[in-house]
Amino acid sequence: MDMTVCKQPPRAVLLDWAGTTVDYGSRAPTQVFVEIFRRRGIDITVSEAREPMGRAKREHIAAIAGFPRISALWRQRRGHEPTVPEIDAMYHEFLPLQQETLARLGADVLPGIPQAIADLRACGLQIGSTTGYTRELMNVVASLAARQGYSPDVIVCSDDVPAGRPAPWMNFLAAQQLGVYPMEAILVVDDTTVGIEAGLNAGAITVAVTQTGNALGLSATEVAGIPAAELQLRLAEIDREFRSRGAHFVIPSVAELPALVRRLVIR
Repeated sequence: MDMTVCKQPPRAVLLDWAGTTVDYGSRAPTQVFVEIFRRRGIDITVSEAREPMGRAKREHIAAIAGFPRISALWRQRRGHEPTVPEIDAMYHEFLPLQQETLARLGADVLPGIPQAIADLRACGLQIGSTTGYTRELMNVVASLAARQGYSPDVIVCSDDVPAGRPAPWMNFLAAQQLGVYPMEAILVVDDTTVGIEAGLNAGAITVAVTQTGNALGLSATEVAGIPAAELQLRLAEIDREFRSRGAHFVIPSVAELPALVRRLVIR
């Protein structure tokens, strides 16, 4: 780890939600993306559903629809490229289905998160968060997460800003609401490459999460069933990908974040 990238001790963290602090493996949104395309006779793979993860959800749907394989299937079935009204219709169908799925599957707080947040606050850090979910969806997730001991000081949603990730606006708004600046005093923590890109675009220090998030894409039970050597190989590959995208630090889980912060504070 190159501690020299931090020119001052961190004063705040901005945490993503799905795959970073809740929903091990970021499975809830993936299922819904697969379903809304299936309803239109288009079978997308889980990998295709995951590829744009971290973006605002309408942008995510549009990105999937624009994949060459998917747009070709769409033309074959409907005789034309996916249109704006069709993407809008999928998005409006996505929202209630995602809300239902989140209530059932997507709000389980990850192991070690409440203690990690308590440790970060004990280090003097403020806790902000950003998400590709809309405010309506986050009302479901945040309420359920709070009952499990996780309540950040600030929640900024994709519909609070002009554009979601990789634009930096959610990070800027969260920093403003926390009253913390400059951005290099903030750690942006995310499990997607687009989230890391948004952190870099904001001028923040970025921390990528490998094991609990979208990149690995497995539940805690599935992770436990992988031989240790295979898991380490897969995590190492994800680590290299995040670093190639500019992540300053890479950790398996936010549970490891307080140890990183302490090293940054006392370096």
